Amino acid sequence: MAEALAIVGIVANIAQLIQFGSSVLSRLEEYQSKFGNIPDTFPHIKIELPVLLDALGQTKSAMGAGSIRNESEQALLPAIDGCRAQIRLLDDVIAKVMPGTSSSRLRKSANALRSLRYDVKVERITLVIRGYIQTLTYHAVISTGLSVERTIHRPTPSSTVPFRRDPRFIDRQELAEIERRSRLPASRLALVGLGGVGKSQLAVECSYRLRESSPNTWVFWIHASSTARFREGYQKIAERTQIPGWDQPDVDKLKLVHTWLCDEANGCWLMIIDNADDAEVFMGVTADVTGSQDECPADRAFTLLNYIPQSANGSILFTSRSRDVAFRLTESYDDITKVGPMDQAHALLLLQSQFNGISAKTGVEDDEKFQEDAMALVEALDCMPLAISQAAAYISQRAPRATVSSYLQGLRKGGRGRGKLLQMDLGDTRRDGTASNSIIATWQISFEHIRKERRSATQLLSLMCLFNRQGIPEVLLEGRYHDENDRDADFEDDLAILREYSLIATDTSGCDLQMHRLVQFSTMTWLDLQGELEGWKEKFVTVLEAAFPDPNELSQTSQTLFPHAQAAIACRPTSTGPLLTWASLLRKAQEYSLLIGSYQAAENMGRYALEVRETTLGAEHSDTLESISSIAVVLLSNSKWKRAERMLRRAIKGREGVFGLEESTTLKDIGRLGNALTRLGRFQEAEVTLRQVLEAQQKVPGPEHRDTLLTIGDLGLLLCRMGKNEEAEVNLRRALRGQERLLGSRHPDTLHSMNRLGSLLYKHRKLDEAETILRRGLEGSLVRLGDGHPSTMICAGNLAVVLVDQAKYEEAEPLHRQVLDVLTKTLGEEHPDTIVSYGNVGFVLHRRGFFQEAEVIFRQTLARGEKMLGKKHPATLFSMHNLAICLKSLALDQEAYLLMEQCFQMRNKVLGHFHPDTKDSHEALDRWTEGRCYNVAHEET
Repeated sequence: MAEALAIVGIVANIAQLIQFGSSVLSRLEEYQSKFGNIPDTFPHIKIELPVLLDALGQTKSAMGAGSIRNESEQALLPAIDGCRAQIRLLDDVIAKVMPGTSSSRLRKSANALRSLRYDVKVERITLVIRGYIQTLTYHAVISTGLSVERTIHRPTPSSTVPFRRDPRFIDRQELAEIERRSRLPASRLALVGLGGVGKSQLAVECSYRLRESSPNTWVFWIHASSTARFREGYQKIAERTQIPGWDQPDVDKLKLVHTWLCDEANGCWLMIIDNADDAEVFMGVTADVTGSQDECPADRAFTLLNYIPQSANGSILFTSRSRDVAFRLTESYDDITKVGPMDQAHALLLLQSQFNGISAKTGVEDDEKFQEDAMALVEALDCMPLAISQAAAYISQRAPRATVSSYLQGLRKGGRGRGKLLQMDLGDTRRDGTASNSIIATWQISFEHIRKERRSATQLLSLMCLFNRQGIPEVLLEGRYHDENDRDADFEDDLAILREYSLIATDTSGCDLQMHRLVQFSTMTWLDLQGELEGWKEKFVTVLEAAFPDPNELSQTSQTLFPHAQAAIACRPTSTGPLLTWASLLRKAQEYSLLIGSYQAAENMGRYALEVRETTLGAEHSDTLESISSIAVVLLSNSKWKRAERMLRRAIKGREGVFGLEESTTLKDIGRLGNALTRLGRFQEAEVTLRQVLEAQQKVPGPEHRDTLLTIGDLGLLLCRMGKNEEAEVNLRRALRGQERLLGSRHPDTLHSMNRLGSLLYKHRKLDEAETILRRGLEGSLVRLGDGHPSTMICAGNLAVVLVDQAKYEEAEPLHRQVLDVLTKTLGEEHPDTIVSYGNVGFVLHRRGFFQEAEVIFRQTLARGEKMLGKKHPATLFSMHNLAICLKSLALDQEAYLLMEQCFQMRNKVLGHFHPDTKDSHEALDRWTEGRCYNVAHEET
């Protein structure tokens, strides 16, 4: 009888508590209905309080039905008293903070500010109430336990990880720290990175290591790509742990498992929540304890986040593509570990481990070549584990026809061939069965997530992917990627989302952006599939063309934008307007490429622009003719004189028909033709051409115009080549004075004239003045053009020749070798300027008495000159002359005499009997006849 009365007393006590709690909740609801919201202090408690009242109600019902044992009822009394105390504390805070419905606006504002002081107190109340909810819920669940037998069988701890351990797992430096932190009590740690970067594989390995070292620890795996799969994971936990009620259809498994996990009596556990990418999965409303979502009132709503425990006996490891979602789940950026691509060494180990004994190289490949290709392959795949594994699977499946080398070639071809390789899905039993193993498909999931969440962010990514993947200036993005009427677009917000998903990154300054090459390619592939790529190409070209300056100067802007202009070559639009814009962009980039000495790139860009303009505008349009001339200038600079001559004659013919021969651009092209003829050794024709142009330019545009000064300098070079050194010096000094006055001492035109004058002064044996002016030119070139520019190196080479004649060998020889090394890399070993530089190394060796080394170089120089320039070219004859001198120094008198005789005869025919070079060969023959020696000569560049 006493027990029954006690039960009635407890039930009545709970009923009063529920009534009191409901009145407190009503105050919050009444205020919200009238004013639309409640102070920021209370939203969380407003969610937790209905849950507490529900748990109390279930406890009351269970006691009334006699489902709870007497011992349990007594054990619950402190919890019920605690609930009452917390609700009273909450009532007190509400009375102090919540303004009355008749309060003034000022009073309400003051109360709102006061509420901030109670944030911590209310949060503490919320946490305590949450603990009581867990206790009451657990007793309510087991009270329905449908079994009179109260002895609960506890199964042995095990793992629900659905993947076998990878026997070829490549350890990563992040793993040790992940292991350590995931074992801390009540820890939450999130691994964040791109899809396919290896987050899940790290989590799987971590789980196996934990089970090895701690067999009594449970490990649970939850796939969080959807609410349904999350629920499925909890169902598996309930089944594996044999929680009472796990097999009852009317029992809420989320609440059941949550309560079990919070009970420290059940031991330690690690929960891995994989693919936690979508915030809506965790924050979206799910069903309440007993009903469906549709039946659940708003104030009784639950989210999956409510069912992720925070108990001290467990820890949680998330994997996510989104840093923002990871932060919401861990509530701390300190608990987020960024997982990036592997370093090259580990990526190479991963590739090699995947072949499983199958040869991935051709029979003719040596190990060194295979290693080079393997390193190049992992670099081309951005060291992304998923991409590397799929590449290895492809190669293994098709061996021996497929090799690392052939796969790499397929990637380098780009376009659809690369897309086909990266879209292949060859399966991986250690990845979720519903997830694609194609790296492109994997990332397209992220793109779709972002498009759903914030469309303008995908527009930003769409524009970015067409730039060079590194050093993307944000000034070319902000305000240029979204529709004008898109009011929701915000650059910083869009940028933040792309960074949260690890699709882009910023440099140390935070102003320039970058992305992985595979992300870039995958984005373009995705846009192509959406039918949107063409439109973004047009936008990209338009934005870049407007920003690219006319590169008459080597500006920082041009330098920054040039790599992106190179990327634009692959973004040729199809519509006429954007196509002409594309041609204009390439024409600007061509000019900059010429200024920095990147001649082949300049020629390619010029030809692309010419093809568009000629097809679209016609052969005689001024823009078309301008493109023809620009290509000729590049060819001249790159010592491709015959091709330059053809292009110039074509341009002159077109300009003559449209503008006439006296027009300034026509005259400029005729002057360039004279320079080409000079370089080809056709001196008489060149002299007539240049003097006619100079006579016309003296009138228009005038004697001090830049074009006129260029022609004067070209005439000076020609006269020097013809042996008319006095007149040449007059013209070169006049050109240099005018250019220094008009353009400054560091303009490329001025620096070019310094180099020419210094070389001429050397021929006049004015060595000190030659050294001075060449040092000035070299200093200016280093500052203006850089140490890798061909013009800088040519000036350095001419200075080194002067130093040799001054017997300054210690400075001269290293300088000659440096010049040769740079020109070989930038222009190629068969370029005329490189050939001259090679001969100059022989020149200094001969002067220092190393005749045998010099002979080898002179023979190679002569062979290259005959191949590239022809046997009768003046430069080839220079090499022949020097080789003969060297042979004489080696006492190979007969070969030396015959070679010098041949050189004299050809010089006499090509240059004339009175040319200084012809005289040099003739004098050498005379001296040898008289038994005297003779020095090698230096060729002017």
